[in-house]
Amino acid sequence: MISNVVYLKMQTPQKTKQTATGIVLEAFPNALFQVKMDNDKGELLCYLAGKMRLHRIKILIGDRVEVVLDEYGGKGRIIRRI
Repeated sequence: MISNVVYLKMQTPQKTKQTATGIVLEAFPNALFQVKMDNDKGELLCYLAGKMRLHRIKILIGDRVEVVLDEYGGKGRIIRRI
């Protein structure tokens, strides 16, 4: 006998990701960068996003980038070169 059970998908509220722009000051090994933020938040250590690694998009010192900020204040993720 097959029971008719309906599984409801729990919907969690979507968190909005905070983005900011900045300028790359220094490049470190393993795709890490020191970025000076435009909104006076100081400098932040950022890593390169997976899609940018996959498509081999190069980031140079002095480039303006868009960064997704970590909600805990750790590292940022570079998602776009502007």
